[in-house]
Amino acid sequence: MIKIMENDKVLFHLEDHIAYVSLNRPDKHNGLDEAMIVQLVQTAKRIKKDRSIRCVVLQGQGTSFCAGLDFNYVAKHPSMIAKLFLKWPWRKDNMFQRVAHIWRDLPIPVIAAIHGNCFGAGMQIILACDYRVATPEANLSILEMKWGLIPDMSGMVTLSRLTRVDIAQELTMTGRFFSGKEAADYGLVSKLSDNPVEMAQALAKTIAMQSPDAVAATKYLYKKTWQQDTRMALFWERITQLRLLGRKNQRIAMQNGLAKGKVKKTFIDRSSF
Repeated sequence: MIKIMENDKVLFHLEDHIAYVSLNRPDKHNGLDEAMIVQLVQTAKRIKKDRSIRCVVLQGQGTSFCAGLDFNYVAKHPSMIAKLFLKWPWRKDNMFQRVAHIWRDLPIPVIAAIHGNCFGAGMQIILACDYRVATPEANLSILEMKWGLIPDMSGMVTLSRLTRVDIAQELTMTGRFFSGKEAADYGLVSKLSDNPVEMAQALAKTIAMQSPDAVAATKYLYKKTWQQDTRMALFWERITQLRLLGRKNQRIAMQNGLAKGKVKKTFIDRSSF
């Protein structure tokens, strides 16, 4: 099944249970304006509702992944800041935070394919993904310091899970540029590739072949237990496993594991998590 939906700022392509999401302002190096932020959040929500989707590849059109917030646009539309910074009392985040953190909140893996420039808001979006594949010469920066700001689009949540505090502070306080190779050394990039989209797609296809329930459970479990104490980690292991045992996809995985060369059964759409 191939399904394509296009807005002017975000492209969505669904094929073989993998969602391909592309930032689509190549003339602006995919700098985020208000419409693009809204469309990215809407796309993530659409993905969350579709239980047939098993993995997401997030990429940028043109010569860059995302050069951050489009400050030229912001200067012409200053009301955007107040509108998107507002947080309703019943929500955990505002719209600026949501456009990045929503990818971490998805129940399925999200793989960012990074090339060219990846600054500020773009950096915080990739940090909220589960895996980051970048070209060695990609140009990254936690650039908010340039504007006298701090990273406030969920960067404080994701940086603390990926690198040391001294590295995070130094990159944030200086706003300096660093390569994809340096990012990998810091733990901010998972893999390096001259063709990050190709590598991201290969990883997505491998993940999509597994039980979608078990994959979703793995993301859920790591989110619940990473850096937790042993007692709580063991508790969530038990609870999560109980939610998998005996379900149809778990039974299919067992049958496939014992098939010994026979034709393997196809997994059904994700039913939990």
